[in-house]
Amino acid sequence: MPGLALKVDVDTLRGTQEGVPNLLRLLDQVQARATFLFSLGPDHTGWAIRRAFRPGFFSKVQRTSVLSHYGLKTLLYGTLLPAPDIGLRTKDILRSVRDAGHEVGVHTWDHVLWQDNVRARNGDWTRKQMQRACDRFVDIFGTPPTTHGAAGWQMNDHAFVCLDELGLRYASDTRGGQPFTPVIAGKKMQCVQLPTTLPTLDEIIGVDDMDENAAADHVLAQTTQNEQIFTLHAELEGRKLLPQFERLLRGWQDQGFHLQTLAQSFAALPTPPAPRSPLWGTLPGRSGEVMT
Repeated sequence: MPGLALKVDVDTLRGTQEGVPNLLRLLDQVQARATFLFSLGPDHTGWAIRRAFRPGFFSKVQRTSVLSHYGLKTLLYGTLLPAPDIGLRTKDILRSVRDAGHEVGVHTWDHVLWQDNVRARNGDWTRKQMQRACDRFVDIFGTPPTTHGAAGWQMNDHAFVCLDELGLRYASDTRGGQPFTPVIAGKKMQCVQLPTTLPTLDEIIGVDDMDENAAADHVLAQTTQNEQIFTLHAELEGRKLLPQFERLLRGWQDQGFHLQTLAQSFAALPTPPAPRSPLWGTLPGRSGEVMT
């Protein structure tokens, strides 16, 4: 039975408080496991307005109804409203994910700060951000994280090196096809990359007039009988797109996939993945470039 790993990116306070419990209930109903990656510091979602200068930003905003998914209050955090500390305010919710039998890991310290800046930052800045997230993770869970998934699939060379320094064996910071072992400045890293292989719902909805259900069916049609990784967001699939996410889960089960964690996908690798150099690339339906 092929495996399909479910990677849940939790970006905001609202996504943590509302989306995560909804996802836990649904995953329990269908008897599936997932990897939840948490934003553990301040919620500066309001800062994301600076992305307005990126190609394709406004078209995505119009297609995906950002206001309805995130809410006005969240979109003002860090601007007209103070940025709440997600990790401090939601420890019990985060621990409930682990207690329900799911894998937990690090998404970022400050989601918007990382996503909009990491590409151009130096090693000291990068290590500080990653260390702060890992320290908060230990404070909440009592153990170091085992996996990491970069906000917005944004990385730099220092971040790949830092994954090794932190002792992580696998991460999902990239988009692409097959798992690979990153090569940075001619040196092969130890932390294996498990790329997100499938398009996300927010990249599809509204393209060629596809509605939410058609987008889910499109993802199912693209799911082949190979190992796959799907990224969802607590703010979207955990709230307004929850029915479409259930449509995906049951469709994948009908296709014969075992719905699992990143840890299970990593354990199932038959051989060490081939070395590859990470590259920047574009994806249909997503503004800016991502690490591939």
